[in-house]
Amino acid sequence: MGDVFIPIIPAIVASGLLVGILEGLCEVYPAMEQSGTYTILHLFSNAAFVFLPILIAISAAKVFGGNLYLGAVIGMIMIHPDLMNAWSVVDAESIPKLNAWFGLYQIELVGYQGHVIPVVIAVWFMSMLEKKLHKIVPEMIDLFVTPLVTVLVTGYLTLTIFGPVFSWVENGVLEGAQWLITLPFGIGAALCGAVYAPTVVAGVHHMYSALEAGLISKSGLNTWMPIATAANVGQGAAALALALKTKNSKVKALALPSSLSAFLGITEPAIFGVNIRYMKPFVAGMIGGACGALIAGWTGIGATAYGVTGLFGYLITTDDTLQYTLVIAVAFVVSFVISWVLYHDEKAPGEKAAARKQ
Repeated sequence: MGDVFIPIIPAIVASGLLVGILEGLCEVYPAMEQSGTYTILHLFSNAAFVFLPILIAISAAKVFGGNLYLGAVIGMIMIHPDLMNAWSVVDAESIPKLNAWFGLYQIELVGYQGHVIPVVIAVWFMSMLEKKLHKIVPEMIDLFVTPLVTVLVTGYLTLTIFGPVFSWVENGVLEGAQWLITLPFGIGAALCGAVYAPTVVAGVHHMYSALEAGLISKSGLNTWMPIATAANVGQGAAALALALKTKNSKVKALALPSSLSAFLGITEPAIFGVNIRYMKPFVAGMIGGACGALIAGWTGIGATAYGVTGLFGYLITTDDTLQYTLVIAVAFVVSFVISWVLYHDEKAPGEKAAARKQ
């Protein structure tokens, strides 16, 4: 699922950064919030989030091999103006309903603004159905029959089954993640900060994009991002300690730029090129990441976008600059110190033999 979100990250980053910039400007110049310029820029800043299901649908269609435009149609169906806006449900006196599947049960006519998983599931089904139809429908009528059946079947199943079921599942996942992050004393956040780096090693860390997108869509605050930053900075600091302590010029040349990359949010060079190779720095980074994430859990800070961590994260945490700095500082110091203490250059074979004789 993570591959679905990679193509839309630039759009989310652009919107999130603009949100952060606007918030920062309004803190410095409060009157700006009443200006026409603010109104226009605010419109720009939340456009990607308002129409997020369409962006996700197009990206998912590309990943699953479906028609991008049919995917877009499914995304549009899920946030159609004839459906009640999902963000208006809380204040609504009543929610419109209608019978589905010949009166078997009722569904609520509510859109899927702010939802992620139902969109991905719907477009996955759409793509599978479309490819199957292309194989069985005669070429002469394929252009007409396949799009019609694909949209008709997928649209109905989405509003009557996929949407209701997987929105419930998604809400459970988000509530579970939020519960874990907000456990007393930051315990849950610390646990997440510790295991983040191993998930990078396993290659499953892209799944966090779905979590972050869901958090932003639901509450407007990405509380996972500071945890990811703590984990990334921890690995970077561990690699930096190794770079400064080692006397091996080749290791130093690899570790130093890798650590700087991690501080900007790209940890793969530090993890795979340095820390995992010597293991102790990797463990030090995990410990530092847990400590930094602990601070994030205590303070409850969050970001206005996802796809950006590390030093660039300051641009999307303008309301929590001090706390964000503390998260980074703690992760850095703990990881650096532990890595410095634990790491020692490997001895050459001759030196090892001499040491054993002594």
